[in-house]
Order: sequence, then structure tokens, then C-alpha cells
Amino acid sequence: MEPQDPEKHELGKNAALFLDRDGVINIDYGHVHTIQDFHFMDGIFDLVRHAHQYNYKILVITNQSGIARGLYTEKQFNELTEWMCDQFSIRGAIISKVYFSPYHPTAGLGDFRRDHISRKPNPGMILQAQSDFDLNLKKSILIGDNMSDIQAGAAAGVGTNVLFGKSGGKELSSPEFTIVKKILDASRLLINQSLSRRVLK
Repeated sequence: MEPQDPEKHELGKNAALFLDRDGVINIDYGHVHTIQDFHFMDGIFDLVRHAHQYNYKILVITNQSGIARGLYTEKQFNELTEWMCDQFSIRGAIISKVYFSPYHPTAGLGDFRRDHISRKPNPGMILQAQSDFDLNLKKSILIGDNMSDIQAGAAAGVGTNVLFGKSGGKELSSPEFTIVKKILDASRLLINQSLSRRVLK
């Protein structure tokens, strides 16, 4: 639904909606790297279209340890990413940029074997996006399906961090985050970033 108040369009100005990929944009089957195995999550296109109504930049931040492990190449990842972005674009849901970290601290091969600043829970990808797009991270939102996503958002200073698909969260005592069970539940957070930690039903 289109927002009725024109001022709402300014809510996302200079802010981003950060999305993890596997488990948020697509079903996480483990090291997904082919179009055949890439199945979009219900509601993801509607969420991104909604975010565009409020001027949020849509930025994907994804760990890709499959590259580090030698399971697929950066070329294969880039080809799949181009296809994924095209699928969003033809549905009127444009992704501004995809950031990825091809490292793993223990299972990586060669130069990929390290705990790089870009690899979540480190905040490197988010901080790079802040520099690239001159973002106000306090006004931004991050949606991930793992605690490493939440930790990266908190470390970077993202104002609203959202854990998708979980029923708990006891494994993290700080920082505060919001839990949603459906992708579209996150839409309300685009216009209300002061929610305390709670499960949205």
C-alpha cells in the first residue's frame, strides 16, 4: 500500500535496508550458487518495494564462505548475483548494491583463510556501504537470520536490527534487536524504528 503522508517518503533518506542473502532473500539450502537452487523467500519483493517507497537504499550484505572453501568461484557468485538483481528489478524492487565476503577464518583456502573485517559478525561490509552511500546508520535497518548478522549491525551502529525466523534470542544478551517470523512483518519497522525487542505475530 502506498503511504498517504508525503513526509513518510523522507523517513529512509540517507538510510539503508541491509539484507542478508541466504535465509532472508532466498531459502538457505547451504552454499547456494546456482539459479536452479535459488528460491526466493515469500514476501521479499513486497518488502523491498515497500522500502523503496520510503527512500531506503537496498543493500545486500552476505558472507560467502563457499568461495573460501572452493565450492564455487567468485565468477559463479557474480553471475548468480546479476541474475538475482535482475529478478528484483523486473518486479520494481531495485537493489542498489551487493556486498560479499569470500573469507573463512578456518575453512578458507589460501588467501581466503582469514577473519577479514568484511566477514560478519565483523562490521566491514556495513561500514563500506556507509562510506559508499553516505548513510545515516542510526536510521537504517538490518534484517538477518543469524546472530552474526545482528552482531555486525550492532557493531556498525545500525539503528534497528531484525532477526528473522527465530523464536528466541537468548544466545545474545546485548544488543537489543527485534524478532520477526515473516518477512512482511519487517515492513512496519520501516516507519517505526523505536520498537523494543519483541516478537511480532
